Amino acid sequence: MRLSLFAPKPDPDHIEVGHGDRSFKVAVRRRASARRFTLRVSTASGEVVLTLPERADLKAARLFAEAHGGWIAARLAKRPDGVAFAAGAMVPLRGVPHRIVHWSTVRGVTKAAEDRDGHPIIAVSGDSAHVGRRVTDFLKREALKDLTVSVDHHTRTLGIPARKIAVRDTASRWGSCSAKGHLSFSWRLILAPPLVLDYLAAHEVAHLKEMNHSHRFWALTHRLCPRTEEAEAWLKRHGAGLHRYG
Repeated sequence: MRLSLFAPKPDPDHIEVGHGDRSFKVAVRRRASARRFTLRVSTASGEVVLTLPERADLKAARLFAEAHGGWIAARLAKRPDGVAFAAGAMVPLRGVPHRIVHWSTVRGVTKAAEDRDGHPIIAVSGDSAHVGRRVTDFLKREALKDLTVSVDHHTRTLGIPARKIAVRDTASRWGSCSAKGHLSFSWRLILAPPLVLDYLAAHEVAHLKEMNHSHRFWALTHRLCPRTEEAEAWLKRHGAGLHRYG
């Protein structure tokens, strides 16, 4: 009972850091591997995270974050504005800009089409309140369809099957491969040019044989996707921007 009375208070989930007339929500994370205070601003989500060692003083960590309020503001200012999945918005599909059009109030399938002038659109039917969800669902289906085709092609070349293919909305990585042969990808790859999606499929398929990033792995990836360097360069220039949509 005496020990419980003096147990340290748990950290808050987040703290508020001000800069000028603005206030930023900063998540608090303790890590056993951390050796110092660090701040990170996610390009994908805009989340600000303060990481501190397990035994570090929270008050000192708060002062560290408050001293970097200007840095937080500058990093957030560099993030591109978000684009909601709403009627009239321009969204890339396989690297080609498409305008979202609320096609009909009658419920129907969401599909890629062309307007009367021949411009590419994503046509959405049903209640206007559900346009965003229907576009997201459509893009996820298209991503899974394209990834399945690419993965099947590369696994046939490799001679090792993938046991499962799934799409998710991940912020830190574009794809992953588990030891059980389960492949997972960001559905946002459907927004990029087909070369980029195919490269990520080849990258994760290569992990079915080489669960590392050794020279053997990269040689195998280049064999499956000869345009690996071109796709990597595109991701470095434009990958973060894919997270602005939706």
